[in-house]
Amino acid sequence: MNPQFTSVNKSFEKSFKSNWNNPAITNYGGETLKYSDLAARIEALHITFAKCGIRPGDKISICSKNQANWAVAFLGTLTYGAVPVPLLHEFKAENVHHLVGHSGSRILFVGEQIWNNLDPKQMPDVQMIVKVEDLKPILSRFDNYKDGEDLMAQVGEKYPEGLKPSDLNYYEDSSEELAIINYTSGTSGFSKGVMLPYRSLWSNLYFACQVFPQIGPGSTIVSMLPSAHMYGLMFEVLYQLNRGVHVYFLTRALSPKIILQALAEVKPTLVIAVPLIIEKIYKGILKPILDKPAVKVLGKCVPGFNCLLRAIMRKKLVAAFGGQFLEVIIGGAAFNKEIEKFFHKMKFPVTVGYGMTECAPIITYSPWRKAKVASSGYVAPNMELKIDSVDPQHVPGEILCKGANVFQGYYNNPDATKASFTEDGWFRTGDMGIIDEDGYLFINGRSKCMILTSNGQNVYPEEIECVINNLPYVIDSLAIDDNGTITSIIYADYQKAQQDGIVREELQQKMEALVAEANKMIPSYASVRKVELIEEDFQRTPKKSIKRYLYQR
Repeated sequence: MNPQFTSVNKSFEKSFKSNWNNPAITNYGGETLKYSDLAARIEALHITFAKCGIRPGDKISICSKNQANWAVAFLGTLTYGAVPVPLLHEFKAENVHHLVGHSGSRILFVGEQIWNNLDPKQMPDVQMIVKVEDLKPILSRFDNYKDGEDLMAQVGEKYPEGLKPSDLNYYEDSSEELAIINYTSGTSGFSKGVMLPYRSLWSNLYFACQVFPQIGPGSTIVSMLPSAHMYGLMFEVLYQLNRGVHVYFLTRALSPKIILQALAEVKPTLVIAVPLIIEKIYKGILKPILDKPAVKVLGKCVPGFNCLLRAIMRKKLVAAFGGQFLEVIIGGAAFNKEIEKFFHKMKFPVTVGYGMTECAPIITYSPWRKAKVASSGYVAPNMELKIDSVDPQHVPGEILCKGANVFQGYYNNPDATKASFTEDGWFRTGDMGIIDEDGYLFINGRSKCMILTSNGQNVYPEEIECVINNLPYVIDSLAIDDNGTITSIIYADYQKAQQDGIVREELQQKMEALVAEANKMIPSYASVRKVELIEEDFQRTPKKSIKRYLYQR
């Protein structure tokens, strides 16, 4: 990819023309669209937008689960020059109503299940609502379109001999032009409209081309993450379709079983995941083997046994992931250090990157062969990174960045925009970390989550959680400040405890003993003094991070 900015939309046009007869998108277990089919559906939307008087810069919202037509709606909007506003399908109805209105969207593409809970009266400025599943209007306030009209019929009318590659002529964008408004949904709970210019999309595409130049026609990927989130959107959809890759959308509820089944069948060239997915695979498949008494005895008594076991497990795990992937990239949340260490000992090709919606998303990354355990890699191309600290290598400070990836600001929110930048233009990430002598970033945690103890010590709950999460019968945990007492809220594995003969009433006492032992691995000023067990999982963001703000006291 050219190191100088070139039109993002024109690069999609080039990819579609070059890969016309190749598969583009498959709904896993369902339909497959070739690049020619994708282009035809996009053309149907372009015709519709033109007839409705949509202009470049107008906003169009998309709220649906991952599916082929989600990509059609997004790319149809982008390549027309309008501004797509992807909304996470987990948003509540009142949030969707508010964000559609806040963004000033004129058209809404919506999934059928989501539409069942919406009220069009709450979105009076929306002039057309289109069902994503079939690209037919559910509601039209335009005179020239009726509810249920087949938008695809327009392509046949305009191109009676069929749409040809030479017919494509996508909107030519410029560097600072607004490309996307992406509403965040993180641990703080407040959604802000991140304004991403075309340069941020181009720079992320450039980064991916530098890291994985071998990815192209014939490559495949399984899209597991929400496309309405920048991590999944950029590295499971946009980069792939820009390079002629075949994207498989997982449209069903995700579980380790479904994920591994899809990976084994699709044999992806690259795997993009959040920590929770990999940690579930580790705890569900690998750890039960490691915990067998016979395996532990052999590991202590037989020289070389542990190395042999790791080699066997690596071979099986690589095969389970399809056997043809370059690496697994983890992002979106903190990765458990102990699990990461195990994968590195296995020489399993996994690495951790760091990014934010505000950077579309990449900030740091390193390939797995160069990765350092507990690090998030080094700064990406076109970006600068620094730590706001008196000693950036040893004393954690706020992570600051600037460069082509960084957003323009928050939509209709000048106060939040101003607060997010330093006076000299560095973006405040809100994360705390250090950068070592080799330029690798190590993240301690979110500055807003940091606990200040009574004796003035800074405690990062993520570091406590990393220790607690490795204990038996812990599925996940959250460390909080409970009126001066550090409390660990534990989502407990009651089923596993019962299998081991521990009755429900005994599990609390058992966990308190385990946490007391774990405190030996935690600085005394950060020791957990109270343990609370919960039976249902924490409420989570689409990246599967815990919504921390719901549990603060």
